[in-house]
Amino acid sequence: MSVLICGSLAYDTIMVFQDQFKNHILPDKVHILNVSFLVPRMRREFGGCAGNIAYNLKLLGGDPIPMATVGQDFGPYREYFEELEIPLAQVKEIPELFTPQAFITTDLDNNQITAFHPGAMMRSYENHVRDVAGVSFGIVSPDGREGMLQNASEFADAGIPFIFDPGQAMPLFNGDELRTFIEQSDYVTVNDYESNLLQQRTGWSEKEIAGKVKAYVTTRGPQGAVIHADGKTFDVAPAHERRVTDPTGCGDAFRAGLIFGILKGCDWMTIGRIGNLMGALKVEHPGTQNQRFDHDEFAEQFKQQFGYAL
Repeated sequence: MSVLICGSLAYDTIMVFQDQFKNHILPDKVHILNVSFLVPRMRREFGGCAGNIAYNLKLLGGDPIPMATVGQDFGPYREYFEELEIPLAQVKEIPELFTPQAFITTDLDNNQITAFHPGAMMRSYENHVRDVAGVSFGIVSPDGREGMLQNASEFADAGIPFIFDPGQAMPLFNGDELRTFIEQSDYVTVNDYESNLLQQRTGWSEKEIAGKVKAYVTTRGPQGAVIHADGKTFDVAPAHERRVTDPTGCGDAFRAGLIFGILKGCDWMTIGRIGNLMGALKVEHPGTQNQRFDHDEFAEQFKQQFGYAL
């Protein structure tokens, strides 16, 4: 079953400052801030919510179709996804712009200073859900504002079930718009902070949001996840990682597991466990797309962790 994954494809440039920011930023002088950080360690990763979700769903044996707008520098990412046999027919290149990218500097205390350039993402509205044939499921993840509004509306108009995943794009929308997203969608997924913000913005309680969708899913990092569905609450314990290397992209890995479990018709505890295990396997590796396994390897890990087969 093909899944249309609407969101961003981006580059993440990650740099490490071998000191602490607090030693170089004077609190009483921030109004004339002018600092430079030497970063001898740097790596460039493939990222973006649509890219990360598509990558993880492909690992599970799913059929992801990412939909995004990218820029003139997309070539290396294109080659990478073509090697993985992830289709790019719904990825539109805008030659006069750059692919979205984040520049992240981390200090030795794991504090981060990030600059994000949206680039071609701001023209995501040039893609249309209605133009994609053969799609049975979808997700609206963080993207350009107009693109997200349009994608949700077109999924709803086409009768295609989809997940609303506002993520870091939530501040782009007011309460009325967020309420519309929820009413159009079949599933909503957020982290625990975003859940509180969504309730505040919409004026709806957790129970009220859950009553408007098939499932309201809240991730809680190392505490696992909570799923409100079918009038019940499922508290899903976390999976166990072998080591913690980098949490970046764990939420996207969880969402791929969520999609996979829903399409397999699993019960909600199993769906939550699939998502949690995907997140745990991601946290063991740096970046967002460096974990490597196939469906059978994942199924074996699942059985070892939870005591039953997928």
